[in-house]
Amino acid sequence: MITALGGGVGAAKFLEGLCSIIGNEPLNIIVNTGDDIKLGGLNISPDVDTIIYRLTGAVDRKKGWGLEGDTFNFLNSLKKFGLDTWFNIGDQDIATHIYRTHLRSKGFSPVEITSKIARAFGLSDNISVLPMTDQDVETWIQTNEGEMHFQEYLVKRQMKPEVCRVAIRGIDSAEPAHGVIDSISGARAVIICPSNPIISIGPILQIKGIKEALRATQAQIVAISPLVGGRPLKGPADRLMRGLGLEVTSAQVARLYADFLDTMVIDIEDAHENQEIIDLGLKTLVVDTIMSDKKKASNLASSILELL
Repeated sequence: MITALGGGVGAAKFLEGLCSIIGNEPLNIIVNTGDDIKLGGLNISPDVDTIIYRLTGAVDRKKGWGLEGDTFNFLNSLKKFGLDTWFNIGDQDIATHIYRTHLRSKGFSPVEITSKIARAFGLSDNISVLPMTDQDVETWIQTNEGEMHFQEYLVKRQMKPEVCRVAIRGIDSAEPAHGVIDSISGARAVIICPSNPIISIGPILQIKGIKEALRATQAQIVAISPLVGGRPLKGPADRLMRGLGLEVTSAQVARLYADFLDTMVIDIEDAHENQEIIDLGLKTLVVDTIMSDKKKASNLASSILELL
């Protein structure tokens, strides 16, 4: 069994490549839910849905999120009422959010709901998508223009305000969702996907018991840096790291994971950081980490499985 931790488009791309080469081996994916937001009364889980859509072939591959061929008539209609429509929800995509919200109102947990959504989209039986917690948590960004939900910072404000602090509301009382700890302790390998270390991996690691499980597991733990040449290929990792006073380097990402990590995977463009990571007591793998297509994602996954 392989277990992966992640969230966002980078994780989804890597997991697509991994799924193409593992055959029927069980894969458990622990997904960040700190990006979740409630809008118009609907419970929206962007990271969970992006991974499910990608692994079932339903994703809009050009955007990296949402559903292929979706339309936006619903949002256009809402504009007539003067409502704010900055969060781009497609007409088909909204059905997922309505279904999730309906099941929440019936008392189903996020883990149960995610399983139902995954199977409805045809996700393979050997793959489980696990929200990191069943409790509601939200990532909020303190900026030079005030505090705002991460989705507002990312989508509405286009990552323009200067980051000063990151807070995960509700994280102190959040418990690991059912199956999360067992997925870590029972795995032969744990892979930290090439996801934002602050707002995709960070919230998962802050859930009580998860870091302890990572330290205790007998599995080999490998992390893939989301940075290439000191920059993320997508998203605000550099802005968030810099705003928190951190270096924007793969070595810095390795330091964030060093107390439980065995091997750090970095891009060939960052090979000059290799020794700095080794000095942390970690192994390294220097390969091409840019997943410009499914084949390259599969190649990256193959390199990691060969290492393991």
